[in-house]
Amino acid sequence: MSTLVAKDTVVTLNYMVKDPDGQLIDDGSTPIEYLHGGYDGIFPKIEEALEGKAVGATLKVRLQPDEAFGEYDAELVEVESVDKFPANLQVGMQFEGASSDGSGETNIYRVTDIEDGKAVLDANHPLAGVVLDFECTVAAIRAASAEEVGHGHVHHPGHSH
Repeated sequence: MSTLVAKDTVVTLNYMVKDPDGQLIDDGSTPIEYLHGGYDGIFPKIEEALEGKAVGATLKVRLQPDEAFGEYDAELVEVESVDKFPANLQVGMQFEGASSDGSGETNIYRVTDIEDGKAVLDANHPLAGVVLDFECTVAAIRAASAEEVGHGHVHHPGHSH
């Protein structure tokens, strides 16, 4: 009997992600391994499409922004004086900081631009607002251990909390 993708199985996927124009976003150089069955290890639309598939199955799933990394939110962009940052500030650096909306939440901000003594900080995920085409092949399926199910994620050799 062959194992199918189902709740409480560990699924390994060889994958790639492209934008709608076919531009490669993620070459999938490292396979995805996740615990199937609503444990938030992969986007729900992909998990739903994989349900009942066997090793070797291939699929393509188009994810709208709200099914992946969310819509782009202009309110998550802030402009700050470069004086507040280390002297070696560069585009692409990331910082954790409190949201300016007074909610007390912290965000991870990426520096997206530096100009005229100001730094543009963006807390949106880099793929927010982007439609994604996810292509994958099921490489392996195995029953999850009781410990993996209890913890809600895959364990690897040497895993510890």
